[in-house]
Amino acid sequence: MTSDPHPAAAPASRGGTRPGGLVTPDAAGLVAADETVPAFWRALGLPGLADVHVHFLPPRLLRRVWAYFDAAGPLVGTEWPIRYRWSDAERVAHLRRLGVRAFSALAYAHRPGMAADLNRWTLDFARATPGCLPSATFFPEPDAFRYVEEALAAGARVFKVHVQVGGFAPADPALDSVWGLLAEAGVPVVVHVGHAPVGTAHTGPEPFAALLARHPMLTAVVAHLGAPDYRAFLELATRYERVRLDTTMVFTSFFDRFVPFPAEELPRLRDLGLGGKVLLGSDFPNIPYPYAEQLAGLARLDLGDDWLRAVCWGNAATLFGLD
Repeated sequence: MTSDPHPAAAPASRGGTRPGGLVTPDAAGLVAADETVPAFWRALGLPGLADVHVHFLPPRLLRRVWAYFDAAGPLVGTEWPIRYRWSDAERVAHLRRLGVRAFSALAYAHRPGMAADLNRWTLDFARATPGCLPSATFFPEPDAFRYVEEALAAGARVFKVHVQVGGFAPADPALDSVWGLLAEAGVPVVVHVGHAPVGTAHTGPEPFAALLARHPMLTAVVAHLGAPDYRAFLELATRYERVRLDTTMVFTSFFDRFVPFPAEELPRLRDLGLGGKVLLGSDFPNIPYPYAEQLAGLARLDLGDDWLRAVCWGNAATLFGLD
């Protein structure tokens, strides 16, 4: 299986080229592709983009994550070349060139004893980085409630948990008070709970549904639209008032080879997006293609400019109170 993105192609639409002439070239045109992004959001009349699924990590941990991707580790399952292997400063500058006015710095703990330190780093990073949403994480351990409470007091506006990498059940009793605290605070949690790219005992819609049954007012953002169980996660977003989904990697040529979105669910995806329930996510910088390809994939759906405006800016602006 090759890991190279597909050749250059303009996104198809019944009305012709999408706003701004957004294109997706091959890997050699990485920066050139991304230069088309500002024209895309300007043509939609947006002030920029809001990306809820961006990763910034302490340098040592980031190197380990990239090494894991390079080795196609067991939870990756395929070749996955990191295209934006740049410094923090270079990646922040690139997001600004793209017009990403609001973005997260999602870190996630995969073992006990690391979440509190990660939170200190990501919260410091946000304080020093205009446009970055103060971000935090947690893990099922005895002091989780304490450091989550501290992170909230320090201004955390979004949390991230990675059930697949962390290897724990969303409804683990050690996290019950944490979920309750976050539900009461109304602070969103980006949750990687889908089986993609590789399922585990704790991923999938059933474990997440068990969590929502205990905490129905939790503000959760399901990463990757819950791939590959799109239909079940769309149903949960329909059923629960505060459950949302992000678009991370879905509708890209890379992702669609493995877990394509079912065409029959596009009308529901449109309704949920217009209803505030679908947010732009990218997984930047840990993606094997240009950032522009995520937007090109959304444009190809031909769900309308109002939908693109809501997903690329409006829904996140409402959720996070962006100017």
